[in-house]
Amino acid sequence: MTPKINVKFLLSHPAHFISLGLGTGLSPKAPGTVGTLWAWVSWLLVHDHLTSAEQGLLIFLATLIGCWSAKITTEHLGIADPGAVVWDEVVAFWAVLWLLMPSSFSAQLVAFLLFRFFDAVKPPPVGWADQVFKGFGWRGAWGIYFDDFVAAFCTLFVMALGIRIF
Repeated sequence: MTPKINVKFLLSHPAHFISLGLGTGLSPKAPGTVGTLWAWVSWLLVHDHLTSAEQGLLIFLATLIGCWSAKITTEHLGIADPGAVVWDEVVAFWAVLWLLMPSSFSAQLVAFLLFRFFDAVKPPPVGWADQVFKGFGWRGAWGIYFDDFVAAFCTLFVMALGIRIF
């Protein structure tokens, strides 16, 4: 029987708390968007207090911890890539903001909208990346993150093209 994804599940293991985006993944509507909004707000709160190298280290460590937490959470749920697992959106959008900052609110908003488009619609190459590492275990956990990092790359690429063209 698949466990119910609720506050009890969220608090039943530290891995669940992390992978469910500190609770943002419990949103009944658009948990990935809610997780990405939390990523945006949290980045704005911490980025001025960390050097660029420390920000990169934070993203690297959050990815490692996130893969561990996704592995455990997906195994406990019996679902390979549940929508409630949103720490991948958090970490990938942090990477976007890390490379984008300092920037205006409008640039950050465009990045947010582009990232959500790439993550939700999954056009190529994001759709391809979403299928490469499906399953459970470490491979499946990395797969949860891989498509979000490809969506982050696509976001930054489109923004760079926009800057170059306009």
